Amino acid sequence: MQAYTLIIALVLIAVIFGFFTGGEFLSSRNISNLFSQMSVIAILAIGMTLIIVAGHIDLSVGSLVGLTGGVAAILHVWYDWNTFAVVIAAIVVGALFGIWQGWWVAYRAVPAFIVTLGGMLIFRGILIGLSKGQTVSPMNDSFKAISNSYLPFTIGYMLALVSIGLLIVWTVRNRAKRKNLDLLLPAPLIDYGKVGIYSFFILLATYMLNRYQGIPTPILIVIFFAAVFIFVSSKTSFGRYVYAIGGNQEAAALSGINIKRNTLWVFTSMGALAGVAGVILTSRLNAATVNAGNMYELDAIAACVIGGTSLMGGKGKVVGALIGALIMASIDNGMSMMNIETFWQYIVKGLILIVAVWIDIASKK
Repeated sequence: MQAYTLIIALVLIAVIFGFFTGGEFLSSRNISNLFSQMSVIAILAIGMTLIIVAGHIDLSVGSLVGLTGGVAAILHVWYDWNTFAVVIAAIVVGALFGIWQGWWVAYRAVPAFIVTLGGMLIFRGILIGLSKGQTVSPMNDSFKAISNSYLPFTIGYMLALVSIGLLIVWTVRNRAKRKNLDLLLPAPLIDYGKVGIYSFFILLATYMLNRYQGIPTPILIVIFFAAVFIFVSSKTSFGRYVYAIGGNQEAAALSGINIKRNTLWVFTSMGALAGVAGVILTSRLNAATVNAGNMYELDAIAACVIGGTSLMGGKGKVVGALIGALIMASIDNGMSMMNIETFWQYIVKGLILIVAVWIDIASKK
């Protein structure tokens, strides 16, 4: 019900902003821009979901996005590294800083709030030092293509059909597995009805995006990492351990789960995803600045909480975080199109975050 409530809220937001902008909010061009704009926060929200589910918080991801994007730009512009090497370097730098923070949290028992608060300041300071306070630009065409290119129409429709096919196969196999294990099996109408609804939205989104220039490359990157982390969180022992640690750390320890090692991996994955987000942001802006990624950590946390991730740990899903990121981006985009002053945007997003946490606490009671 929570997932469907989010979808209904998203539809209502689209209808309201569509009405007040004379339909411009729902235009193919704006939807394409919206997906591109949400990609950075969506990538961060994927990693932040695991961090919060494990019972921690990461306040450094915005600064780490700025630092990894800055490293990519410096290597690319000042030292003439090729695009592939630059992307790998940014992800590795992010992962290494994630390991460093995870080590403090897992093996030195320093609260994640303090470690990542310190990391937020440290990473921003390193960025200013490396860039000497300058804006590093411009990038070459291959680097800019990461965030500013589109799939050809035909390939976009082919991917949509493949996605629907995989959805059907997954549903059939899941039902067969549950039947073999004598587990409760939902009515076929429910399962295949979901497939029909998801397929409709996949085709609708593909059609709307193809009416403009095609499916933006950043949203494909988001879908790829979302699929990877959905699989990891739901189909691997590591994912189960993360939920167990967040749900009850003492019980997880008594069950033989290596809490320190899994906590380290959670922060490492968050750092690597911050590297990916840094590359996407730098590519989209065609520059790296000392303020890049500022306050992104709060948007990522808000996206997770709105998507149903509990700040108490042990509860949350990647899909919900993605919908939360889309809701946050839609509110930003719609209010900007309505020429509402910036301070109102901050106020509205802050109120939404408070209400989302209140709903989570009330539902627990």
